[in-house]
Amino acid sequence: MSDSPPIRVLVCDDQALVRTGFVTIFGAQPDMEVVGEAEDGPAAVEAALRLRPDVVVMDIRMPLMDGIEATRRLAGPDAGTAAKVLVVTTFNVDSYVYEALRAGASGFLLKDAPPGELVNGVRTVARGEALLAPSVTRELIGHFAERLRPADTSRPAREEVLNALTPREAEVLEQMANGLSNAEIAEALFITSETVKTYVSRILAKLHLRDRVQAVVLAYRVGLLPTGD
Repeated sequence: MSDSPPIRVLVCDDQALVRTGFVTIFGAQPDMEVVGEAEDGPAAVEAALRLRPDVVVMDIRMPLMDGIEATRRLAGPDAGTAAKVLVVTTFNVDSYVYEALRAGASGFLLKDAPPGELVNGVRTVARGEALLAPSVTRELIGHFAERLRPADTSRPAREEVLNALTPREAEVLEQMANGLSNAEIAEALFITSETVKTYVSRILAKLHLRDRVQAVVLAYRVGLLPTGD
C-alpha cells in the first residue's frame, strides 16, 4: 500500500440512506477518509470550502440549492480553487448531468453503480483524470454535444482538430471519447500508462482544453465519433 495520505472525501446527498451507504463504502477503503457529509446544496458548498476535500461526491437533486449550482460554485470558472467534483446521478436525468458538465464537474457515475466502480471513480477523479462512465459518455454527452456552447461561433471543425494532433494523439482522443481510462488506453494501444498521460496532456494543451471531460465533449462535437450507438 502506498504511503500517500488518504483521499479525503466529502459526501453530499439529501437521502440519509444513500449518504450512509457512500460513507460505509468509502470509509472501508484503506486509501480513503470521509471527512464530512452534507444534505443540501448550501451545506455542501460550505463544507467543501471549509474542509477542502480531495473529492466531493455530489448528488444532483438536493434541496435549497441543487448539485448543479453547488458544483458551479465549487468547480466553475469563478471558483477560486476549483474542487474535484464527482457527480452521481440516475440515468434518466440526463439534462441535469449536461448542466453539471458545464458547471465544471470532473466526473460522472450512475448512482446504482457497483461499489467497486464508485471507489475507482473517486480514485480516478482524485488523480486528476476526469471520469466519464462509458454509458454516460455515449448516451448523454453524445446526445447533448451539439448543445454545448451554442453561441460559440469559433467552434473548430473536425479537420482543424485532427490537423492540430498527431495521428497517435488522435487515436488517444478517440479512446478517451469511448470512455476508456488511461490504463485501458495503454492496453488498447500497446503503450505505457505514463505515455498515455503524456499524450493526454499534449491533447489538452494543443486544443486549449481544461480537462479530459472537455476533450471528450469536443470529440463528439466535431464528429470524431458518432453521437449515438
